[in-house]
Amino acid sequence: MSDLALLAIVFTLLTLIGTPLFAAVGLTTFLALFLIDIPYTLMAQTGYTSLTPFPLLTIPLFVLAGRLMETGGMGARLIGIATSLVGAYRGSLGLVTVFACMLFAALSGSGPATTAAIGSITVPAMQKDGYKTPFAAAIAAAAGALGSLIPPSNLMIIYGLVSETSIPRLFLAGFLPGFLITSLLMITVYIIARRRGYGGSGVPFSWGPARRAAWDGKWAIGAPLLILGGIYSGAFTPTEAAAVAVFYALFVGVVIHRELTPAKVIEALRFTALMTGLLILLTPTLAFGQLSAFYDIPAAVEASITNITTNPIIVLILIGIFYIIIGTFMESLAQIILFTAVFLPLVTSLGIDPVFFGVFTVITCEIGFLTPPLGGNLNVAARISNISIEAVSVAVLPFILAYCIGLLALIFFPDFVTWLPDLVYGPAR
Repeated sequence: MSDLALLAIVFTLLTLIGTPLFAAVGLTTFLALFLIDIPYTLMAQTGYTSLTPFPLLTIPLFVLAGRLMETGGMGARLIGIATSLVGAYRGSLGLVTVFACMLFAALSGSGPATTAAIGSITVPAMQKDGYKTPFAAAIAAAAGALGSLIPPSNLMIIYGLVSETSIPRLFLAGFLPGFLITSLLMITVYIIARRRGYGGSGVPFSWGPARRAAWDGKWAIGAPLLILGGIYSGAFTPTEAAAVAVFYALFVGVVIHRELTPAKVIEALRFTALMTGLLILLTPTLAFGQLSAFYDIPAAVEASITNITTNPIIVLILIGIFYIIIGTFMESLAQIILFTAVFLPLVTSLGIDPVFFGVFTVITCEIGFLTPPLGGNLNVAARISNISIEAVSVAVLPFILAYCIGLLALIFFPDFVTWLPDLVYGPAR
């Protein structure tokens, strides 16, 4: 039996018996070090270097800022703006949920956090409006995944660090695909709601309520303008923007809205610690990624796929299928770190832009958020709806189809992703 086969069997067995992912990857990495006789100090060195990059601070800061904005009243005001704009259409509350998740995604950078922030408010409202609970939860789960695509995105930050790709370019590249996926999700909500007779009893759209909601939520609207405007104007880096976002959230929550209490700040800090605890995956997964070079895994993967086809479209579809399957049981953070080093050399050799591949990777991770048994967004949506994850998993299938349609559209028209960053920063070299 080859070393690679043994490592694959050990990792699979550890995962199947329920070993935490960081431990499964770590133990497999130790076995790999033993097999090729490399000192175990590699793990310690990688552990240190993996947590020292300054941009990593961006992740906990954006998570904290998003939580402070939610508990400080900005999330509710964004929902008010979305409600005033949607009006009395079929599926209006479902459309509001998708639209509000898109807005909140520009504050949180996290899919599960967006699902929790918006879904905890809109799911009960949809239930009162006659929506079946699994469908309401599925809307929140699917729309919440936008938090990982629309900038600022924690997954894009990790991809940028691993692939050495410009994070501001990745952020810009997420805008148009984010609007595309949002539109597809809203179309899906409308079609299903129309067939089932959900909603449509609200107040028709008029400019007066919309203006009042926009004025009431002006500080919430100002947050993404400040964060993203500061990044693209060159006023501050993404990491500095995350720190600015935290202070902005504190100022608005305490001074303007006066809804942010010391207890809520402590709860936000606790939530941030739990969410960013996933960074423990960095050490074993980066070490395992380094070892893949010793086993020539990227070259082996490139050879095996190019023997089948060198068509970039077919290659991306094959990688997408693989990513979606892997995403059913692997954390997105580990997925990006482990497999970017494997597939990025292949796709760049076929002329695929690393920025495009980053957006492609994040969208496949979003689909992973919606697939059991791991399904981060499914678990959050099931918890806030008080139903089983199995019920949400069935109801979310039409939204997974919408994501897949959006992904295929981007694969066939990659310039849709790279047009905006190329326009702002010039073509990548």
